Amino acid sequence: MCGILAVLGCVDNSQAKRSRIIELSRRLRHRGPDWSGLHCHEDCYLAHQRLAIIDPTSGDQPLYNEDKTVILTVNGEIYNHKQLRQNLSSHQFRTGSDCEVITHLYEEHGEDFIDMLDGMFSFVLLDTRDKSFIAARDAIGITPLYLGWGLDGSIWFASEMKALSDDCERFISFPPGHIYSSKHGGLRRWYNPPWFSEQIPSSPYDPMILRETFEKAVVKRLMTDVPFGVLLSGGLDSSLVAAVANRYLADSAIAQQWGSQLHTFCIGLKGSPDLKAAKEVADYLGTRHHELHFTVQEGIDALEEVIYHIETYDVTTIRASTPMFLMSRKIKSLGVKMVLSGEGSDEIFGGYLYFHKAPNKEEFHEETCRKIKALHLYDCLRANKSTSAWGIEARVPFLDKEFINTAMSMDPEWKMIRSDLGRIEKWVLRNAFDDEKNPYLPKHILYRQKEQFSDGVGYSWIDGLKEHANNQVTDGMLMHANYIYPENTPTTKEAYHYRTIFEKFFPKNAARSTVPGGPSVACSTAKAVEWDAAWSKNPDPSGRAALGVHEAAYEDTVNTELVEPKNGSL
Repeated sequence: MCGILAVLGCVDNSQAKRSRIIELSRRLRHRGPDWSGLHCHEDCYLAHQRLAIIDPTSGDQPLYNEDKTVILTVNGEIYNHKQLRQNLSSHQFRTGSDCEVITHLYEEHGEDFIDMLDGMFSFVLLDTRDKSFIAARDAIGITPLYLGWGLDGSIWFASEMKALSDDCERFISFPPGHIYSSKHGGLRRWYNPPWFSEQIPSSPYDPMILRETFEKAVVKRLMTDVPFGVLLSGGLDSSLVAAVANRYLADSAIAQQWGSQLHTFCIGLKGSPDLKAAKEVADYLGTRHHELHFTVQEGIDALEEVIYHIETYDVTTIRASTPMFLMSRKIKSLGVKMVLSGEGSDEIFGGYLYFHKAPNKEEFHEETCRKIKALHLYDCLRANKSTSAWGIEARVPFLDKEFINTAMSMDPEWKMIRSDLGRIEKWVLRNAFDDEKNPYLPKHILYRQKEQFSDGVGYSWIDGLKEHANNQVTDGMLMHANYIYPENTPTTKEAYHYRTIFEKFFPKNAARSTVPGGPSVACSTAKAVEWDAAWSKNPDPSGRAALGVHEAAYEDTVNTELVEPKNGSL
């Protein structure tokens, strides 16, 4: 992942302003430690901090068209860039960067090319011929982007909030699947798939099509010129990513450069469920597995740094981001710059345990749509920023556009949890990869129950966080929380503690408004809490909160306190 910063329409274009842009761009250097770039055109600045994954030697940014009248700063990967280049043969390419196609697509199609891109991306493009510009974010919001407005009339775009929060009077999270056009005067949606309307689909379930589409999603993400690995928790999603990558790695171009043995990584407290399951999967697949450990105290010591990097006070996101942040640091020390990860599957297939209580297929499907639409505020934010904090790029095959369209066009009746038919959560995905002749995974792994990452790294992790928060926040502080934090008021000491850390780094109203609220149980949306009356008494973001569903569910007498009501998803 790279870091981008663009400031357009500044009143001040002095050397002092240029120095200020450079200073702010440096706040993103953790995202792109390999090179820094800056282009100034009159009152417009496009800055870039590069993490070199494709064409490390010549793909520095900003990128340009042939006569340098179109300037581009971009964060992301365009997986179909080679196919797109074939249709741009009349253009001269300066680099081997996958992102350079964006400048030439703009020349050919104006602003109507975004849906041609297959990948994850956030970019700002300046056309100096008329001083117009566009900014866009990928369909789901895998890559982060913020939009801000300065008092001088300038418009700002940045990969992270910390690069614009001091200089903008107001800023928001740039909505996924949207384009900002200076010519048209604002935001409009470019991504309009059939599922977005939340109408109930009726296509039959075809396990082979589902399997083949996911395999294609994984294989296209093996596009890299640097060492890579897979984040392997031992659960279904990460195990399938690892299994497919392992199966196709030997025949890929990357194997010729970096070898055909897949590297896998897992982190947890010693003795945690994830470590045991991940080792079993790694042994089965024959990967070079790296088992990483952390202690509860090490996680607690990292909290301030984690919140600074992930830019949220959402309880569930912080719980899961901390071990991922610590793991990323160790992965980077091994020379790895890109990883595949399993985010997105639970939103698409209703994998969270609370989906057991979905009353019918209509509400089941509508909840999956809501979850996918909110991914950029939770799992995508966590996966991207926790890894980018150490200069690592995370790619997520389950959020491939084609795969999402395939999975979301299926009649949701097939996704429903039906114990009478032997269907547990995500049965359609498990069944698609249940190959007796050429198994992808052992049966008991393929049908392992869902563990949220913050639970799977070790149950004592969450308990330790709560105990730490209880020592930091008094009863009186929590009692008056609604006066101190009237917006998204924290309802537990853990949530209060995280909020105080967040406000120290990001004190503006606009910053706290980038984090949504609402009641949640086991990562549900606020609407799904209505599925079970008992949940309103114990809305806990942890998967164990799904009483009577998770095998390690809390007892009714345990953990009855209200946990921060957020729509965090893991």
